[in-house]
Amino acid sequence: MEAIAILGDAFAEFKQDRNIDRESMVQILEEVLRNMIVKSFGTDENFDVITYVDDEKCDVEIIRRRVIVPDDKWEDELLEIPYSEAIKIQSDFELGEEVYEDIPFRAFSRRAILMFAQTLKVKILENQKSAIFNKYKDRVGEIISGEVNQMNKRELIIVDKDGNDLKMPRTEQIPTDIFKKGDIIKAIILKVEIKNTQPVIMLSRIDNSFLEKLLENEVPEIQDGLITIKSIARTPGEKAKVAVESYDERIDPIGSCVGVKGSRINGIVKELRGENLDIINYTSNLPLFIARSLSPAKVSSVAIDEERMAASVWLEADQVSLAIGKNGMNIKLAAKLTGYRIDVYRDGVQEIDVDDVSLNEFTDEIDSWMIDELRNIGCDTAKSVLKLSAEELVRRTELEEEQVADIMAILQAEFEHEQEKEV
Repeated sequence: MEAIAILGDAFAEFKQDRNIDRESMVQILEEVLRNMIVKSFGTDENFDVITYVDDEKCDVEIIRRRVIVPDDKWEDELLEIPYSEAIKIQSDFELGEEVYEDIPFRAFSRRAILMFAQTLKVKILENQKSAIFNKYKDRVGEIISGEVNQMNKRELIIVDKDGNDLKMPRTEQIPTDIFKKGDIIKAIILKVEIKNTQPVIMLSRIDNSFLEKLLENEVPEIQDGLITIKSIARTPGEKAKVAVESYDERIDPIGSCVGVKGSRINGIVKELRGENLDIINYTSNLPLFIARSLSPAKVSSVAIDEERMAASVWLEADQVSLAIGKNGMNIKLAAKLTGYRIDVYRDGVQEIDVDDVSLNEFTDEIDSWMIDELRNIGCDTAKSVLKLSAEELVRRTELEEEQVADIMAILQAEFEHEQEKEV
């Protein structure tokens, strides 16, 4: 009874593994059982192993075949049975016939049963690892949904519909992502690999391919190949630029991606935690493409330096801050999208510092009349103010010493904050 209990536990664990298909289950069972037979009887050549596997049960039958020989010529107990013993099983047996006998599991020693159970568990684990790897190895780049099961500082453990663990490192999560156990989330399958004999399925929500697949799922024209995504540049959770091209002149690629009243793009923005999406019409006309990439700014002219992979862009003064964007994000994404370094100039003025910040960005911290005072002396960016001394600012404006000190502290703190973020 003890051996049967051990065997039952092994079978129970075996049937719970949902990664094993029926054919594999039969093969593994037969392999392990024949190994037990060889260890117990010395050979399995005259044994038949019959397995029955379905969703409810897993039955096994072991049958031994032995040839009937005369009692005085009986030599091999494993392959032969004497005539006198055979007719006790069935009275009409004749010499030369084969006798089929069921071998119950109690015929095997407790040690053999324990070894069987242990070997079966090892085979299950090996098959499980192989099955998970094979299930995902050709699915890199697909979007998958899963349930958050565990959370720690380094990663999320997400469970798929078959109970397999998938990992999403903190570095592959959108900075504004907040999840709790039980949440259903979407992510792209970033890579599938074997580490220390374990299959590892890595997910990502910041990879460009995640945004690409979200667009493909929402925009039928992309699925049908009528619209192609040419390039993507992202700052996950904040802003992204997507260049699209239509192969049918009747189709507006931007309108198709946005949808009526934003019906297509709104769901994507929500999934990306409010990430602002700029959809740009791609063109092989490089100056025009670079000009479009700096949207929403209106560009006056563009000069291309092919050798340096650089572009010089001129804009009206009121368009400069739009082209650069807050913390230089707009121009940095435009450079990633086009593959060109972009140098910004005011019309008729020297090159603009793209890391500078327009005073318009500080209206919630500095009163508008103070900003106007600074503009009146030609200072419209943070760095242009910080280049002047406090004494000069007091002398040239209607601002008092304390007000100037406060303004300079606010502007200086902006750059110190950016340096901390970079570190």
